[in-house]
Amino acid sequence: MKILADAHIPYLRGVAEQFGEVEYLPGNQFTRDTIMEKDTLIVRTVTHFGAEILSGTKVKLICSATIGFDHIDTAWCDSHGIAWRTAPGCNASSVEQYVTASLFHLADKYHFDLKDKTIGIVGVGNVGSKVGVACKKLGMRVLLNDPPREEREGSTLFTDIKTIQREADIITFHTPLTKSGKNKTHHLADNHFLATVEKKPFIINAARGGVTDNQALKKAIHNGNITGVVIDCWENEPEIDRELLELADIATPHIAGYSADGKWTATKMSLENLNKFFNLEIENINYQEISSPSNPIINLQGVAPGQQLQQAVWYTYNPAVETAALKSSPEKFYWFRSNYPLRREYPAYQIIHADATVLNTLLSLGFRE
Repeated sequence: MKILADAHIPYLRGVAEQFGEVEYLPGNQFTRDTIMEKDTLIVRTVTHFGAEILSGTKVKLICSATIGFDHIDTAWCDSHGIAWRTAPGCNASSVEQYVTASLFHLADKYHFDLKDKTIGIVGVGNVGSKVGVACKKLGMRVLLNDPPREEREGSTLFTDIKTIQREADIITFHTPLTKSGKNKTHHLADNHFLATVEKKPFIINAARGGVTDNQALKKAIHNGNITGVVIDCWENEPEIDRELLELADIATPHIAGYSADGKWTATKMSLENLNKFFNLEIENINYQEISSPSNPIINLQGVAPGQQLQQAVWYTYNPAVETAALKSSPEKFYWFRSNYPLRREYPAYQIIHADATVLNTLLSLGFRE
């Protein structure tokens, strides 16, 4: 079997070779010529896979080490006998970590307590569900919106989008990007949506760039309809909107899901998909180990109880650092993303000297005692 893999997918090199002959290239070097003789592609979201690149090739399977699939023309693949697989849920905890860290940043910058705020979560799949659970643990009021799930399940857990527009202080999007159908999400946060919110909310997009409209976000900020934005996913990546970049409270190069834990899981799921699709029956796969943090102990001695939650979360990840780097060098968007120093999630860290009023919340988030 001949495999072409994105060279920037971690924990793959030296492991994928158990399945066949492997070549590694940066994602932006995947072309019709480079994939022509390959049986399987292991990819990220850098390149779009449709007729223009796949037509006439020997590709039988595309394994995407991501939760989304808007970089794959699934209809064309389905009609031309090319299977495609994703890694749903692989980075859900990583995105939750990103959103939680960003919420603490907003609370600190704008001097409010998260317990006093209502967050509207649009899209309640693997990621949105984890974000909702975390926000409840932080004491926030949580509103959930997911029309497809509501239709399938008939659940009373969900609310309509107008309620979120009316009551949410923060609105975070965690939907796939779809451009057609009753529940299409492309430009879900458009001029009309942002002009009809009532509490001047913060908008968070850690889903897909096209879910929020760049121009509408800028207009809403300038008009005072929204207070601020946290953006990890951008339209037209890597050529991101420089004005919106400057306006954003948090601005990162599409790395919300880039924890070591999430990447390891995505690689594992991709290889499992390959193994199953080709009926290879390879057992006891030798996966790489995830490195421990250089300083895995979080000492909260001397930190005021009211600051311990945010300090612990920021110890694992602080998006303000990446925001400063991206604002300083926006032309390096692709480089930042491709050379990202993978962070660890909460369970990799041990908490010591936490206040009794905070410890249970830290443990429920996933930290160890």
